[in-house]
Amino acid sequence: MKNSITILISLFVIGQALSQDIQIIAPKSYTSNDFPESTASSEQMRVINIATGSSQVAYANDVIYINRNGTDLTLQILSPKSVNVPLPCIVYIQGSAWMKQNVYMNLPQLAEFAKRGYIIAMVEYRPSSVAQFPAQLQDTKTAIRFMRKNAEKFHIDVNNLFVWGDSSGGHTALMVGLTQNNSELDTDDYKEFYTNVNAVVDFYGPTDITQMNYEPSIMDHIRPDSPEGKLIGGKNVLENKELAALTNPINYVVAQVVPAPILIMHGSKDRLVPFKQSVLMADALKKHNYSYQFYQIKGADHGSSEFWTTKSFDIVDAFLRENVKQIK
Repeated sequence: MKNSITILISLFVIGQALSQDIQIIAPKSYTSNDFPESTASSEQMRVINIATGSSQVAYANDVIYINRNGTDLTLQILSPKSVNVPLPCIVYIQGSAWMKQNVYMNLPQLAEFAKRGYIIAMVEYRPSSVAQFPAQLQDTKTAIRFMRKNAEKFHIDVNNLFVWGDSSGGHTALMVGLTQNNSELDTDDYKEFYTNVNAVVDFYGPTDITQMNYEPSIMDHIRPDSPEGKLIGGKNVLENKELAALTNPINYVVAQVVPAPILIMHGSKDRLVPFKQSVLMADALKKHNYSYQFYQIKGADHGSSEFWTTKSFDIVDAFLRENVKQIK
């Protein structure tokens, strides 16, 4: 009985097709260009055109860029999906008080910059519990060289690399931009590639760690077990000013021959890294005629939501685009 019903239905469908002169079309191999548009329609159907630019983001996770003493250091790489031309690259340094970083924390926020046409490489560096300054600076420079070495693979425009960091990452970003020609703060890894960057973005980074306790804060920045103390090897900051001076990006302003322009953004109510840290940096840049932009975000705290808005991102994006080198 069941088979008889199936046969009857099939005969009915075929009969309907024949009566309406409908031709059964055999499948074939189409490309997206030669596939015919459907002519089917419905009374309340709306037809719209949407631009082909996509907001989809591709993610390459835990890409190893170097092994230090048996430990792999990795990059989290974001890019626009279906990249077919070289794009500017942002090497991003996650804030972590120079300790172990959560390199996945800002992936959702930074995906916005992949949508805007950048390759993002979030760098993992050795924490201060493993290696003191300048380990994080050396690792970031190695990561920059790695990205240039693998430019074809990751669709990097080698003429347009930027460095951006928040908090301790902002400090490291400043150091990268201000010590590009300093071999003492570098390694020989991938030495055939250079570390120069077009510009630096510093979100609320510390600068002179000997002055951090001179302003209101929720943390002691002097003790050996403070983040700043651990940065210099677990020592009291004020008792070891010569070591602290090596970590101060302000001290490298004069030495930099061809400085990268710097964008500083810092909240007026930062409870962790006093706002004056960025004032000290900006004043030094102005004194030596460096190219920089400095924004105080009114009422913003350390890493608060104001920094991760469309308006803040527009400021960063515009600054980076001002410093893109056009290939001749």
